[in-house]
Amino acid sequence: MSNTVINKSIKDSIEVPIKDNVENSITVEHLIKKFGDITAVNDISFNVKKGEVFAFLGPNGAGKTTTIKILTTLMDQTSGRVTLNGIDPKINKDGVREGFGIVFQDPSLDEELTAYENMHFHGVLYNIKKDLMKSRIEELLQFVELWDRKDHIVKTFSGGMRRRLEIARGLLHHPKILFLDEPTTGLDPQTRNHIWSYIVKLSQDENITVFFTTHYIEEAEKIAERVAIIDHGKLLTVETPKVIMKNTKTKNLEDAFIKLTGNNLRDEDIGTSEQMRNRMRMRRP
Repeated sequence: MSNTVINKSIKDSIEVPIKDNVENSITVEHLIKKFGDITAVNDISFNVKKGEVFAFLGPNGAGKTTTIKILTTLMDQTSGRVTLNGIDPKINKDGVREGFGIVFQDPSLDEELTAYENMHFHGVLYNIKKDLMKSRIEELLQFVELWDRKDHIVKTFSGGMRRRLEIARGLLHHPKILFLDEPTTGLDPQTRNHIWSYIVKLSQDENITVFFTTHYIEEAEKIAERVAIIDHGKLLTVETPKVIMKNTKTKNLEDAFIKLTGNNLRDEDIGTSEQMRNRMRMRRP
């Protein structure tokens, strides 16, 4: 079955046929999440292929955060099915967690530790063998060009250096999926471009699936192989940036995003990053 979006009105939810096979890192089928009488996620289906760089976009309150919470084992769905690396988080949360890494929007490093100590602490949480951990830390710090700063206290690092360290830390346990929660928020354009060059390279080098959110729509247009846009709990489109722009008759992805979701201001989402961090800290006894 093809992965072609069935065209509907831009305000309607779309149906994305799913190939539930080894080619997919993430599969979402008819996902619904209700809070009392409120339906936060309304029957959405999509998949993310292995090694794909995938953007998940939506205004505040669109259902984006709720979907990500379900994918990262922070919340159970009301109905529907999701799998990550073929594992259902409702059945095996620990198995799912071992297969993904997360880089949070808010800072999550211990500023009083060195770069190496932050990496080592993360490795201990994941029970990585000592010899393997040592070589993996060096490999990743070399990759993000921080090996020469490995013994420096993190509080002396710039915002871009901290973000690079967080990416390295998220990859320490060889995850197959990397979730990035607005990874370039607050960074200058030069640093943002530098961060994305690392992310694209690691996806290519290690065949890692990258699932990211951002409010910088131009980043998704430039970086993502496919983009999903959600609003009012419904999936509006899942396609390449070029196809989305063609379907909406717009010149760039930001204009397409606004055409699909409207111009109304939305309330801020709160509390997601801290909840994710707390859950990940609790994953090991």
